[in-house]
Amino acid sequence: MKVHTIGIVMNGVTGRMGTNQHLVRSILAIRGAGGVRLGNGDVILPDPILVGRNSDKLAALAATHGVKRFTTDLDAALKDPFNRIYFDSQTTDRRAEGIRKAIAAGKAIYCEKPTAVDTATALALYRECTAAGLKNGVVQDKLWLPGLLKLKLLIDSGFFGRILSVRGEFGYWVFEGHLQPGQRPSWNYRKEDGGGIIIDMLCHWRYVIDNLFGNVTAVSCLGATHVNERVDERGAPYGCTADDSAYATFQTDRSIVLHFNSSWCVRVRRDDLLTLQVDGTKGSAVAGLRDCWTQRSETTPRPTWNPDIAQPIDFFAGWQKVPEYAPFENAFRVQWELFLKHVVCDEPFRWTLLEGAKGVQLAEYGLRSWAERRWLDVPGL
Repeated sequence: MKVHTIGIVMNGVTGRMGTNQHLVRSILAIRGAGGVRLGNGDVILPDPILVGRNSDKLAALAATHGVKRFTTDLDAALKDPFNRIYFDSQTTDRRAEGIRKAIAAGKAIYCEKPTAVDTATALALYRECTAAGLKNGVVQDKLWLPGLLKLKLLIDSGFFGRILSVRGEFGYWVFEGHLQPGQRPSWNYRKEDGGGIIIDMLCHWRYVIDNLFGNVTAVSCLGATHVNERVDERGAPYGCTADDSAYATFQTDRSIVLHFNSSWCVRVRRDDLLTLQVDGTKGSAVAGLRDCWTQRSETTPRPTWNPDIAQPIDFFAGWQKVPEYAPFENAFRVQWELFLKHVVCDEPFRWTLLEGAKGVQLAEYGLRSWAERRWLDVPGL
């Protein structure tokens, strides 16, 4: 057995998502399991070096999780030939600069989304990686959520017949900070700092739709800033300048109509923080983060409209839960393992920075649709 130890420059992982999903539940979980095991018995063992701007935060994070390497000197980390992968989960406005430094250093690139603040930059980053012959990828974690994997299984089996429409509901109430502290960083609600739910979530909806329901061809989007004032991490009130809710309708090249509501100003009364209801000619399904429920055409109830009596049908009772057909790992970890195999073993990895650019493009078109108050066709990249 050969152990392929590979250094990973992890830039910006002191944030909530970077710490929890990428460092702790992915890279450190992989290390704790003894590495990624290959078919020939070899093992890939990732070795992270934490990079950021605040040395105190880095030191505390490293000490908490037993990480030996950390630095505020990105250039030095990139010069070290031991470090073969550059990972970026900084705020979006800093991402292009970090990626371009990594390209110049000849590193494989893996990064969070949005991959850039605009489509032109996102597409340029992909082309620069390609021209340099560097392997690259973007995080598209929701594709490996258990609920969406079960939904994909139903689609591939022909369960739905012809898919007609999809309704997506995402979000929860993010406290303003007056009565309870907010659960998300304050920059999310400042446009000047790269915040906004349209740029955040339409990047997700692009890869979910493209991979499950066909390529997005058109969008109509309405954004809103429902909460005008929040309280930041220092306890100071600030004015919200970014959209906190988005109401978007999409069409795909399979003639499927999809409507996604995304909001940080909604209280949850549904199965999960994210639910997708897919309706087809032969059946329907509702998928959450982990579970998926189905209803076939032949078991669909026959309601009639009569508001003068109590509803006699229990609409929840007629759905069946898709069984746990396999063990499911953390979605971020699954994609990390695929990217590590791509870098070390040259295994295929199709979620490149081009896919990230498509997400940025859809967010841009969503913002433009809102500003112009009209449908827009989405061209291919």
